[in-house]
Amino acid sequence: MSDAAEYAPAGLSSHEMTQAGLNLIQQALTIYDRDLRLAACNARFQEMFELPDRLATPGADFADTVRFLAERGDYGEVADLEPFVAVRVEIARAFEPHYMERTRANGRTISVEGSPLPEGGWVTVYTDITRARRQEALLRARSEELSGQLAEYAEELSAANRQLEATVTALEEAKRRITRIEARTRLTAEMMPAHIAHVGADRRYTFSNKRLARIMPSARPDIVGMRIEEALDPATYRAIAPRLDRAFAGAASVFEFTDAASARRFRVAFTPDKVHGGVYILSMDITEEAQTRAALQQTRRRETAAQMTSGMAHDFSNLLTIILGMQSKLQRMDLPAEAATLVSATLSAARRGGALLDRIADMTGRREHMPAPTDLGAALDELETLARSVLPAGVRFAIDRQATPGRVLIDAGMLQDSLLNLLLNARDACGDAGRITLTVRSVQQTWIDFTVEDSGPGFSEQALARAFEPFFTTKGGEGSGLGLVMVYDMTKLAGGRVSIANAASCGASVTLRLPLRRAPRAQAGGLILLVEDSAELRGAVRGMLREAGHSVIEAASVAEARALLAELPEIAAILSDIVLEGEETGLDLAAEAPCPVFLMTSLPPADPRHAAAARLAPLLRKPFGAGELRDVLAAAPAQQGTGQ
Repeated sequence: MSDAAEYAPAGLSSHEMTQAGLNLIQQALTIYDRDLRLAACNARFQEMFELPDRLATPGADFADTVRFLAERGDYGEVADLEPFVAVRVEIARAFEPHYMERTRANGRTISVEGSPLPEGGWVTVYTDITRARRQEALLRARSEELSGQLAEYAEELSAANRQLEATVTALEEAKRRITRIEARTRLTAEMMPAHIAHVGADRRYTFSNKRLARIMPSARPDIVGMRIEEALDPATYRAIAPRLDRAFAGAASVFEFTDAASARRFRVAFTPDKVHGGVYILSMDITEEAQTRAALQQTRRRETAAQMTSGMAHDFSNLLTIILGMQSKLQRMDLPAEAATLVSATLSAARRGGALLDRIADMTGRREHMPAPTDLGAALDELETLARSVLPAGVRFAIDRQATPGRVLIDAGMLQDSLLNLLLNARDACGDAGRITLTVRSVQQTWIDFTVEDSGPGFSEQALARAFEPFFTTKGGEGSGLGLVMVYDMTKLAGGRVSIANAASCGASVTLRLPLRRAPRAQAGGLILLVEDSAELRGAVRGMLREAGHSVIEAASVAEARALLAELPEIAAILSDIVLEGEETGLDLAAEAPCPVFLMTSLPPADPRHAAAARLAPLLRKPFGAGELRDVLAAAPAQQGTGQ
């Protein structure tokens, strides 16, 4: 890296240019040295916290700043000021990476993200996330009435995310220039879970951290000095080229695209470098975020549909009940043969209408996606047994297991329902003779594809265009038009997608693409600390744990649990209720525990303690059985209490 003074305009020192660059950042930024003295900050830091000049001047003591903010009420009610300040200083001296969010006395919510420096001290970024949090609260509190409104709210949240990512890009670039010490700059950049780079006016990389090849395997590993079109896969470059051209023309952009080579989803921010004519680049792998977002949107659409149909279904159910009752009375009367036939047909139609209402209720009713560790091979064996029992003897059925990924986290019930629905559709297409094939394969260790192909006549142009519309059917009066809609709905709930096409040879092809989540190997039995204040419930859970091969030690309060943890370092994990004897709760225990913690509760999801628990540890809803407990202990990752 060239000396920063080489780029300073006439009349400006390197320090002045660096400070000017820091002041352009939308977030507040501070750098404290190992003695907790302020080394540098931008103007936004002083403005955000309304600090006097003495606390925004290099050399200012971190403890004085904490004391000032605490006295003003930014940390809420503080009973004893000096011990509070001492605790905050002691935590700061640990120089650990941290992220937290808090609401200040003025009602604004900020996020605080700190990264330690190699020689001690840290860089901290403060972001005002008030608007984003208010939008999230609004989305949780309100149930959209129309799918169009849902799309608008989702787009507003997405726009806020894009704006945040754009400011993160500017922040990272500012970090790169705050000092001439290249080693510290590169270390900071390497800590980011994203690809950060700069492309010069000649479209050659002038800087890049080592993340590109890790998040995008199709890219080259060492790209500094290379032209961007040479470093990336040709298909990837074609996907980003139009936005890159606009960035070189001066237009910043944040967008998402799917990398064809890896089948992963990325969010990319291009920020023009107006000083040197290049472009700053931030690329993040958001595959899991996109899957989760799709599942959330589908859940909200289901809630909207349920609200719209529940009242109507109730009224229709009443009408059908009246029709069935009146027709049954007519059926018992002495009627002409022609009338009896009409009554029988009316009864049949009414019963079919009732069955249709049941299917609508199943489709729009609340059903949660509940993934659990599943042996995919065993699940396919079970599906094959079920399929052969409903297929005609003349229809050949085979499962092509291409690199089946073994134990995965899926909702086996939803998957089986979806695949059986597709197999029955394929059976109807084949008639009494034909061929049906289910192909299972993993895609780039990111997705699992389940493709059902048949030897029938294939989809018509109309069916290809309207297959996922409710009540659309090609079976005439025999079909409800809800089969593929339910498959689509269940797949979306899992964060996946459905595609239909006509097979290359003949027949129809339907593919379910689900997120690939590998289930961890079952853990060997260990010593579990069970914390529950109900003796009766402790006994029941103790039995479940012992059946699963664990040893159990018990406590009824947080104080008892702490004493046992201090005496028994061999405790492998903690299973605790949230509400316990005394003032402290399972949340306090989870925040400080030295081993993995699993929480259980009967609190409703609307309770703030329920939401707080879900952020701290894997959460098990009461009542639960031995199988659910075993799955949660096996599937949830180990979580270390931070004490923060």
